[in-house]
Amino acid sequence: VGFVSEDEYLEIQGITREQSGDYECSASNDVAAPVVRRVKVTVNYPPYISEAKGTGVPVGQKGTLQCEASAVPSAEFQWYKDDKRLVEGKKGVKVENRPFLSKLIFFNVSEHDYGNYTCVASNKLGHTNASITLFELNEPTSSTLLQEVKTTALTPWKGPGAVSEVSNGASRRAGCIWLLPLLVLHLLLKF
Repeated sequence: VGFVSEDEYLEIQGITREQSGDYECSASNDVAAPVVRRVKVTVNYPPYISEAKGTGVPVGQKGTLQCEASAVPSAEFQWYKDDKRLVEGKKGVKVENRPFLSKLIFFNVSEHDYGNYTCVASNKLGHTNASITLFELNEPTSSTLLQEVKTTALTPWKGPGAVSEVSNGASRRAGCIWLLPLLVLHLLLKF
């Protein structure tokens, strides 16, 4: 699209990777039917990292850092932590590389694993890198969950359409007592 040539050559100056694709050449004269040939044009370019974001993982859980890079030819990936290259086979860590994606997988995250990691994507035309953070994510404890449930159960008057805020326990219990028969009636009518 956007390229026209009146002779046997098509010159694309300043070609970009978006111009990769199939091009068609058609030759015709008054003697025979037109001859059509297709040519696939591949534009090589150095890697650029399209997605790399940090992730939070609780201690003892599985965690994954991902690094996506676009490049032609495909990028090769390497991972670093504190300027030290991570090699395949480090205990509890696995590197999975695909042509446009690399994953650093932690099978049992420890305090030592948290920190900044660098993903390097390279091919014969260049390289680029991105910093990705593995950070601690605290899991809610059972007492935190219980407290949240208790808080929700003790505040029936909050929310849209609330008319009053009741602050003493006796009034709340009285309010809940008249709700119980209403709830039972509702369930009976439903079945």
